[in-house]
Amino acid sequence: MSELQLGAVEARFADIIWQNEPLSSAELARRGAEVLQWKKTTCYTVLKRLCDKGIFQNEKGVVTSLISKQDFYAMQSEKFVDETFHGSLPAFLAAFTARKQLTAEEVAQLRRMVESFEED
Repeated sequence: MSELQLGAVEARFADIIWQNEPLSSAELARRGAEVLQWKKTTCYTVLKRLCDKGIFQNEKGVVTSLISKQDFYAMQSEKFVDETFHGSLPAFLAAFTARKQLTAEEVAQLRRMVESFEED
């Protein structure tokens, strides 16, 4: 599996797949034309690139994901924290909250998450 990263345009195309899968490659090309104003050849080229990355598969003209959207972005988040904050989630949260004030609901949600991990 090659580097699992998506550019902004690839991410928009991937979202079309994740939101509509399973779908035929012809339907994906139609939606790519409709949503992104792409030609059919561009859709197929980007689909092949995403399949080569191991994120999607095109089996007998039916496109499905090999990695869910949630799992993909969880992996991206882990990679970012590992590379930028040496794997330290507290360091990431400190940097994040230094510029963005958390709401009371966000703080409560984080507390519930931490408490659920303490129970396990």
